[in-house]
Amino acid sequence: MFTDRLLATLVHLRLGMPHAALAQLYGVDRSTVSGAIREVRRLLAARGFAVPDHPGLRLHTLEDLFAYADAEGVDVRIDGTEVQVRRPRAGRPGRKAFVSGKKKQNTIKTTTFSDGQGRTLFSGIVRPGRMHDQTATRTEGIAEQFRQYPDVKAEVDEGYRGLANEFPDQVSAPPKKPKDDAPLGEQYAWREQRRRQSSARIRVEHANAELKQWRPLQRFTSRRETYAEIHLAIAGLVSDRSARRTTRRKTSTEPALAQ
Repeated sequence: MFTDRLLATLVHLRLGMPHAALAQLYGVDRSTVSGAIREVRRLLAARGFAVPDHPGLRLHTLEDLFAYADAEGVDVRIDGTEVQVRRPRAGRPGRKAFVSGKKKQNTIKTTTFSDGQGRTLFSGIVRPGRMHDQTATRTEGIAEQFRQYPDVKAEVDEGYRGLANEFPDQVSAPPKKPKDDAPLGEQYAWREQRRRQSSARIRVEHANAELKQWRPLQRFTSRRETYAEIHLAIAGLVSDRSARRTTRRKTSTEPALAQ
């Protein structure tokens, strides 16, 4: 039954349970479980990402994301995250491409987009760990989307400094640290600006933390060729849950006329 196939896939994605253990649980051959997981995982990866307050609407591409943000006036948060992967065999071409300069491990990087409440809107753009976040914005078309949608605004971290320099009216990065001999007032102002920007941007880190609750995205031990599909499948499921969180509306501060 498809229900059993779906349940087995969800257990595997959530807990990282081996195919052999699931086969023993269901009383079937291991190849049957492996085939079911491949089939359902492909369907989950193709579902896209749920949109808050819009049941039935899903985002599948960066173009969809920016069109939605532009139409709804949503300020997005952008952040990259890394997942450790197995080290490729010695002598394999491109072996060094996955060595992260930050973590000094073999990793795969992805980029996550969230709204101001930390709800996942899109997560993907898979790339080797050696590639910098700023390089990904050039090669994967993120910068082009900002050109196409000049009203879309975003909060980013220091890794996207170049993007903020190119689109100063759209992309907000942490303020540059003043010199050591700068006046005390200037240093206090920098700390306050940095605190405010970090407070606005940290929501996307919460979105990445939700992804890391799934075992395969804590440390990926399968073949690297399957990572993109597994990541999309998990991120789509996470977006379903986060989209159900009620949108918090800001209360108006405008004075009301007395009756």
